[in-house]
Amino acid sequence: MSAFRIAHYEFRPRLWTGVAAVAGIALTLALGQWQIGRAQYKEELQQRYDTLRLQPAISIGAQPVVAADVLLRRVEVRGEFAPEYTVYVDNRIYQHQPGYHVAMPLRIAGSQRYVLVNRGWIAASRDRTVPAIHTPAGEQIVQGTAVAFSERYLELSTQVAEGNIWQNLVQERYRQATGLDVRPFVIQQESAAADGLQREWQRPDLGRNTHLAYAFQWYALSLAILIYYLVTHVKRRDPAQQS
Repeated sequence: MSAFRIAHYEFRPRLWTGVAAVAGIALTLALGQWQIGRAQYKEELQQRYDTLRLQPAISIGAQPVVAADVLLRRVEVRGEFAPEYTVYVDNRIYQHQPGYHVAMPLRIAGSQRYVLVNRGWIAASRDRTVPAIHTPAGEQIVQGTAVAFSERYLELSTQVAEGNIWQNLVQERYRQATGLDVRPFVIQQESAAADGLQREWQRPDLGRNTHLAYAFQWYALSLAILIYYLVTHVKRRDPAQQS
């Protein structure tokens, strides 16, 4: 390819390195734009959460419920706890102390369907024995926020469940382990109960800033490819050749 001369410098492009540089820049720019789109989506979702928090609670009954209709909404359900199917979600931190989230199914009044309730946090003992949990007997009214189950792809270890101590709450796994017909969401309990559990739930961070950070990295890589290409293809001309 022909050389281009600008003042004391000469640009000598080469076909294959030029094609590779253009492809790399296009790819990294596209990935950066995708991350920006994800950040905008997460920001809209966060705004939706803040808006839904101000709306009246949805009553959960025996009728089928689509998860998308209630996620991040305040909900209320009446029923009776089934403590024999309790799962302790491990490695949950509260005020710098490790512990468990106590997930217990509630049989919805007037049906044989269940909804899983995250009743709150309890500290882990030094010997890692499962702590005793007081469960109120009889029919209860539980209020809280509907949140999603965990996803399998977040698990980095094959040791994801040991007895009733689990790393994540996965709906399919819970159904298979218990045989219960559970709703496709978990209620993060907010109503008070004399059970010693901590229920100071943090406002969910949906990861907007993480996507922005990834976008910055992709854009920076795109700029780095351009700079590297120019540095390796632009040479200072020999003074003897400039006359």
